[in-house]
Amino acid sequence: MWGSAWLHGVAAPDDALDALAVWAEVHEVVADDDGTATALDLPAKDERATQLAGLLAALRKAGATTARLVIPVAGDVRGLGGSLPLAREAVRAGQAVVVAEANVGIVPDNVAEGIIRWTVFDLPNPTPAEQTPLSEADHGLSAAMREAAGTLASLDLHSSRPGVRQEIKDRAAVAARARWPIGMPQKALRVLQRATEVAAILEVAAEDDPGGALSSSAQLRRSEALRPLADAVRVARCAAIDDAVRALSDHAGRH
Repeated sequence: MWGSAWLHGVAAPDDALDALAVWAEVHEVVADDDGTATALDLPAKDERATQLAGLLAALRKAGATTARLVIPVAGDVRGLGGSLPLAREAVRAGQAVVVAEANVGIVPDNVAEGIIRWTVFDLPNPTPAEQTPLSEADHGLSAAMREAAGTLASLDLHSSRPGVRQEIKDRAAVAARARWPIGMPQKALRVLQRATEVAAILEVAAEDDPGGALSSSAQLRRSEALRPLADAVRVARCAAIDDAVRALSDHAGRH
C-alpha cells in the first residue's frame, strides 16, 4: 500500500518508510541476480545492501505505479509469472510483492531481530492479477469461519494453552498498529482486520498441533477443516489490498 502510495505521488517517501518501522527497525534491499541488479541499479546479493528508499527510487525510474500483494503456498504460486526462484522464496516467506511495470517480484525475509531484507527477483513474464471482489472475499471469509467453527471449538486450546485468548489478541494487535496511507478504504481495512484476527487463531492452532485431535483421523479432519479457513484469509488479504490500491489510484487521479 505504501509503495503504491509513493509511486502514485500521494505519500511522502519519509511517511512510507516510517510506516514500515512497526515491522522492523531496518529494511535492506538486494537483487537476486546480476541482471536485475544492473537493470535497477541495486546491489547484488553478495554486495552491501541498500535501503528501501533506493528500491522505491529504482521502481519509479522503471515506470512502476502499482505494487500487488501475492500470498503463495505450495501448489498455488499464481501471480508469480512462472519464476521458479521467486516462487521458491515467496512460498518460503509466505508473501511477495509483484511490480508488473518493472518486471520484478520482491520477497521480504526476517534475516535477524529487527532486520528485514527485501530481495528483488526478475519477473520476465508477469501474469495478470487474479482479482477477487472484496465483497466476495469477505463473504468467503465469513463462510469459512462458520464451517470451521466446530473444529476450532474442538481444538480445546483453552485447556492446553492458558491465556490463549490474550495470546491471539496480542498477535492481532501487532498488525493493528500498522499505519495506512490517506485514502485507505474503511471496508478494505475492516476486512484486513478480520483476516488478521483469523490468521492469529490459525497460528496458535498450528503451534498447538494436534490440539484436541487424539487420533490420526481426528487430526486429518482438523487439518481439512482449517485449510479452507487459511485459504479464505489469503484471498481476503489480497482482495483488500487490491481494492485499496485501486482506490488509491482513483484518489491520485482526482488530485
